[in-house]
Amino acid sequence: MTARDGQTIVSARRSRWVAYVNLVKLPHTVFLLPFALVGATWATAVAPITPSALAGVVIAFTAARFAAMGFNRIVDREYDARNPRTAGRELPRGVLPLWEARLAVGIASIVFLGAAWWLAPLCGALAPIALAWIFFYSYTKRFTRWSHLVLGVGLAIAPVGGYLAIAGRWSEPWWMLVALAVGVAAWSGGFDILYALQDAAFDREARLHSMPAALGEARAIRLARVLHVVAVTALAVAGVAAGAGWIYALGVAVTAALLLYEHTLVHPTDLSRLDAAFFTMNGVISIVFFGFVLAARLAR
Repeated sequence: MTARDGQTIVSARRSRWVAYVNLVKLPHTVFLLPFALVGATWATAVAPITPSALAGVVIAFTAARFAAMGFNRIVDREYDARNPRTAGRELPRGVLPLWEARLAVGIASIVFLGAAWWLAPLCGALAPIALAWIFFYSYTKRFTRWSHLVLGVGLAIAPVGGYLAIAGRWSEPWWMLVALAVGVAAWSGGFDILYALQDAAFDREARLHSMPAALGEARAIRLARVLHVVAVTALAVAGVAAGAGWIYALGVAVTAALLLYEHTLVHPTDLSRLDAAFFTMNGVISIVFFGFVLAARLAR
């Protein structure tokens, strides 16, 4: 084999890796991973955390997200091919064969289930339900405009799973984890509505259901704002239940300010800054919020 042949093989492998990274938008893991770590951090009040358990949380979350995103791309591939915004994705373009994407989703699912059982029996028992829910989400735009909240509930599994992985049991008081989950669900549902603004016209044409398609862009944005108010309120309630202290309260206030700024970037007639609102700001918000949670925990 010549040096050129070797370079060609390396380049092909690198391109295939990039294709998988793009298929599931792997860098966007930063949106929700900090919330899984929030749950794990709060659990240290009742149980110690070890490096192996922390690694298990990261592996389980990353595998679950890979499986969910890959499954969504497989299920939506025909719609993606018809939508000018998404026609360049890996499956519609044939960059990745369908069988290979299915195999990758299967492997990621097994990794998630295995990591969940390894972390805690309770996590292992609940993992199949969580996986079924996030797979179910991919079909919801076909029959309900509330798919955004279905996604939000799926993403709210992250902090609950992080907590259960370390504590091995539900929180006390019980409503602490419920409030945290509601906060994440409302935050996620709100930003998913904003993200769906760019596909409102296509969704109407394809008879897909979404809030922007059903309500119109302006009313959908107002609904996203309501959900983000609910998110901030729920996160504040969770902090009270956890006795998180003033540093956490400051973190909730900063989160509220960042969400407010996010909404100044989006207007019904101007979506030019939607990428900044969705990709940049949500990554910043989740990381900043986790930073305050960690600081509050270390200060106790």
